[in-house]
Amino acid sequence: MDATAHQRAAAPQGRPPTPAQHRLSAIDHRIGGLIESLAAVLIAVEIVILLAGVTARYLLHTPLVWADEAASILFLWLAVIGAVIAFRRGEHMRMTALVAKASPATRAYLDTVALAASLVFLLLNVWPAIEYAMEERYVTTPALDISMAWRASALPIGLALMALMSLLRLLRTTSIPSAGVAMGTVIGICIAMAGLSPLLRDLGNLNLIIFFVGITGACVLAGVPIGVSFGLATFGFLALTTRVPVGVIVGRMDEGMSHIVLLSVPLFVFLGLLIEMTGMARAMVALLASLLGHIRGGLSYVLIGAMYLVSGISGSKVADMAAVAPVLFPEMRQRGAKDGDLVALLSASGAQTETIPPSLVLITIGSVTGVSIAALFAGGMLPGVVMGLALCTVIGWRYRHEDLSHVRRATAREIGRAALVALPAIALPFVIRAAVVEGVATATEVSTLGIAYAIVAGLVFYRQFDVSRLRPMLVETAALSGAILFIIGTATGMAWSLTQSGFSNSLAQAMSALPGGPPMFLVVSIIAFVILGSVLEGIPAIVLFGPLLFPIARQVGVHEVHYAMVVVLAMGLGLFAPPFGVGYYAACAIGRVDPTEGIRPIMGYMAALAAGLAVIAAVPWISTGFIPSP
Repeated sequence: MDATAHQRAAAPQGRPPTPAQHRLSAIDHRIGGLIESLAAVLIAVEIVILLAGVTARYLLHTPLVWADEAASILFLWLAVIGAVIAFRRGEHMRMTALVAKASPATRAYLDTVALAASLVFLLLNVWPAIEYAMEERYVTTPALDISMAWRASALPIGLALMALMSLLRLLRTTSIPSAGVAMGTVIGICIAMAGLSPLLRDLGNLNLIIFFVGITGACVLAGVPIGVSFGLATFGFLALTTRVPVGVIVGRMDEGMSHIVLLSVPLFVFLGLLIEMTGMARAMVALLASLLGHIRGGLSYVLIGAMYLVSGISGSKVADMAAVAPVLFPEMRQRGAKDGDLVALLSASGAQTETIPPSLVLITIGSVTGVSIAALFAGGMLPGVVMGLALCTVIGWRYRHEDLSHVRRATAREIGRAALVALPAIALPFVIRAAVVEGVATATEVSTLGIAYAIVAGLVFYRQFDVSRLRPMLVETAALSGAILFIIGTATGMAWSLTQSGFSNSLAQAMSALPGGPPMFLVVSIIAFVILGSVLEGIPAIVLFGPLLFPIARQVGVHEVHYAMVVVLAMGLGLFAPPFGVGYYAACAIGRVDPTEGIRPIMGYMAALAAGLAVIAAVPWISTGFIPSP
C-alpha cells in the first residue's frame, strides 16, 4: 500500500486548489459519502444474514435455504463497492520502492501514470462487464428464484464507479496538462503493444514471460496498483496473443472476488477492529505482555503462536492475518518494533501455518486427489511447528540485543489478575475453532459468531462499546477488503490465462520425466510451487495441478501426505514472498504499511522458512509420523 494512501491531495505539486478542483472535491465528497454508507450497510446486512442462518440451523433446526444465496449476491456487491472506496482513497496496494527513490518531478509523473493506468484498465473492462451481466440474466438462483443479473450487475457498476473515482482523483491531484501527458503515455504504450500483436502471436509461450513477468514486473515497480498490474498483463496477453474474448477476465474476476470462503475476509477484518474497540485487544495484550514481555522479542513469539492457533479457522489466510494483526501490532509498535519487520513477520507466519488444520487447501487436496483428509489433518500439525521454530530462530537473533532495561517482569499476582481480565478475550479463538470443529457454523459463518461474541464481551465484561465508531469501522473494513479482493480477482484471471496457455500440462509432462528419483522430484516441485504460489491462491493451484502431479509423486515413491505438506508450504512461500506474492501485499494492507518497508526484513524470515521446508522435505516422518494406521 502506498504510504501516502490516506492523504487526500487537493492540488498538484502542493499548489492551492483551483475552483475546478474545489468543485471536483465537492462531487467526490457527495458520491463518496453515499458509497461509504452503502458499504457499511452491506457489511451489516451480511453479518445479520449469516448469523441468522447459523441460529436458524443450529438452534431452531430450520435452515434458511436462501441465506447462502443472499450472502453470495451481496458479497460481490460488497467486494466491488469496497474496491471503489479504496480507489477513491488511493488505498490500493502499490510497490513504491523505485518511485520513492525518484526525483520529486519523476515521482509525481509516475504517480499520475499509475492513476492513468488504473483508469485505462477499468474503462477497458466496463463494456465486457456489461455483456457479462446481460448473459447472466438468463440464469436464476435456485432458492430465491431471481435473475443472476442482480448479482452480476455489481461488476459493471463497480468498475464504472472505480473509473469515476480514479478520474476524479486524477483531476483533483494533478494539473490537466500533467493528466493528459500521463494518459497519453499509457494509451501510447497500449497502441504500441497492439501494433506488435502479429509478432507476439508467433512467439508462443514466450508471451508468458513477456506479459506475466515483464509487463507485470514493470507495472509493479513503476507504482501501478498491484491488482491493476495483474489485470493489465492478463488483458494484454488475451487481447494481443490469443483469440480468447477479453471478456473472460470479468468472469474470472467474479470467480476470484466472490468465492464464498472469502466472505470471511471482511468479517474477520471487522472482528479485528471490534476486538480493539471493545477493549478485548488490550486485555489480551496485557496478559501476553505479562507472560512474555520481559523476553527479548517476546511479542513476536506471541504473533507466531497466535497465527498457529487461529490458522485455518476462517478458511482464508488473509482473514487469519486480519484477526491477529490488529490485536498485536499496536503494542508491538509501542515497544519499538518497526513497521517493515511487523508485516514481514506477519507474512512469514502466514506461510508458516499453511498446513494447520482445518485448512481448506488440505481439504481441497483430499477432494481432488483422493488422499485421506484425516491423514492430511494429522500430518499438517508438526510441519507448522517446524516452520515456526525456524522463524523463532530468526526472531531470537534479531532481538538478541533488545534493550529490556525499562521492562519490569510481572509478578504472579499481576499475571493472575491479567489472566482473569483477559479470559473472555482469550477464549474467543477457542470458541471460533470449536464452532467449526463441532459443525455449529461453516468457516465463513464462524466469523459472525466471533462478532456476536465480541459485542457481548464488550458490553457485558469490558463495558466498552462506542456506537459512534461503528460506521467508520465498517467503511474501513470495506475499503481494506475491497483492496485485497480486487487483487485476488485479477490474480484469478491471470491464473486462468496460465492454465489455458497449456502451461499446466507442459509442467506435468516435464516433471514426470525428471531424473534423480524422489529427491529431484521434490526439489523441482518446491521450485515450481513457489513460483505458482506467487501468482495463484492455494486452492486454484491445487485444483489445477494436484490431479496431475500427485499420481507422479506416487509413481516415484513419495508419500502422498509428505508431498502434500511440501507443496502446500512451497506455495505458501511463493504466496507471501515479494515482489509478486499476493499474500505479502495483503499483509501490508492489513498492517497499513508500505510494501517497500517489509522487503529487507522478510528476506531473513523467508530464508528460515526455506530451511524449514528443506528439513520437512528431507525428513518424511515429520509429515507422516502421526498418521493413524489404516
